[in-house]
Amino acid sequence: MSLLKYESQLREPLINGDKNYHQVTEDIIGPVETKPTRLWWIGFSIALMLLAFGVYSVYREVAYGITEWNITRTVGWGWDITNFVWWIGIGHAGTLISAILLLFGQKWRTGVNRAAEAMTIFAVMCAGMFPIFHMGRVWDGFFILPYPNSRGPVWPNFNSALLWDVFAVSTYFTISLLFWYTGLLPDLASIRDRAKTKFRKMFYGLTAFGWTGSTKHWQRQESLALVLAGLATPLVLSVHTIVSFDFATSVIPGWHTTIFPPYFVAGAIFSGFAMVQSLLIITRKVLHLEDYITIGHIEAMNKVIVLTGSIVGCAYLSELFIAWYSQNTYEWWAFRENRANIFSPYGWAYYGMIFCNVVSPQLFWSRKLRRNATFTFFMAVLVNVGMWFERFVIFVTSTYRDFLPSSWTTYYSPSIWEIGFYLGTFGLFFTCYFLFAKFFPVIAAAEIKAILKTSGENYKEKMSTIESMDSDKFYEEEMVHAH
Repeated sequence: MSLLKYESQLREPLINGDKNYHQVTEDIIGPVETKPTRLWWIGFSIALMLLAFGVYSVYREVAYGITEWNITRTVGWGWDITNFVWWIGIGHAGTLISAILLLFGQKWRTGVNRAAEAMTIFAVMCAGMFPIFHMGRVWDGFFILPYPNSRGPVWPNFNSALLWDVFAVSTYFTISLLFWYTGLLPDLASIRDRAKTKFRKMFYGLTAFGWTGSTKHWQRQESLALVLAGLATPLVLSVHTIVSFDFATSVIPGWHTTIFPPYFVAGAIFSGFAMVQSLLIITRKVLHLEDYITIGHIEAMNKVIVLTGSIVGCAYLSELFIAWYSQNTYEWWAFRENRANIFSPYGWAYYGMIFCNVVSPQLFWSRKLRRNATFTFFMAVLVNVGMWFERFVIFVTSTYRDFLPSSWTTYYSPSIWEIGFYLGTFGLFFTCYFLFAKFFPVIAAAEIKAILKTSGENYKEKMSTIESMDSDKFYEEEMVHAH
């Protein structure tokens, strides 16, 4: 049989069309070298306006105090920490695609890993702002860092899960940034070598760190990628686990549950993959990258979405069962009256969460719907809306009615400045993403070239032809030997 068979011919190609190395470079790096389109300027301007509104909303909170937000005697976190956990969850898919799939040798990651890694960095940047500004006195934020000081017994509380967040999120951000940037080096060198202006040569020359494409450089880059992937893989699991400890280690009904760590991790991957889908479906259309971000990539990510959505659904059922089975009066009342009661003040959020996160993803059991890009985009948006509902339900419905009926809050709703802060993080996220998509390749061209001759459509067809010819020759030889 032929030795040219590196990959099963039953698998669909990961790169469509008749591509060669030069064509890959032109398709992926070409958009970086052209002027921004009118559509890019429109999107970038909208993102900047949202960012400006967010900056003013933060200014209001810092200048006039945290009373600018509608937090109450019982709802002390509200939208702020809801959005913190939501953004942290979105930042999980990038490292999962990059690290875990790299360690498992999944080739389909190459079409989506670069944009997913960038999305991780931007999402963690957005998430980190919420707890910092929630302190009220943001200028004292450095008190949470464990450093020697001369102000007496002002030390961070190492027993607090909130301090663990500082370690986990900062480490996660650092590893993700290094992983993303080291993967960029070969493509930055390609842009440098193709640059036609002195400024572009200087800029991309500095950012490429002298990459020459030598064997030694490739060996070091691949070794570093494996090391960072090994470090990042436990971080994917630990970051949202530690975030869940903010609630699971408390005694508030609706929070102190041991299922939170795996439940939060599954939910984070669920929402992260949905955000990757929504961004990449638009990116592949606008930048004409359908040959590299294929329907096969979209289907593979949709399979992860339906898996993690099912895990999240099981977690919701487990919460209800344990609340009832524990015979804890306060716990069962919190679930029965504050959440699952459709006539409660926040019943709409609970049932919206169930529909978006559990019911709607089951449609992806249909192969036809899994491979429909338009349907996938709307489902991805729906999933992220549902995951926001989930965090809102956990925080608000567990706290707006305290143990003392005299301190109950009839209804919590965010102020315009809380909404503005949230919209501002969208502005920051999309401002960064637009800049990334314009000045850096959104797909790892070097990694695409590495799989081109095994997973490219034209090469797979040639291999199939050679394999069938070799099979006929093998059959003839066997017949000769038989006679």
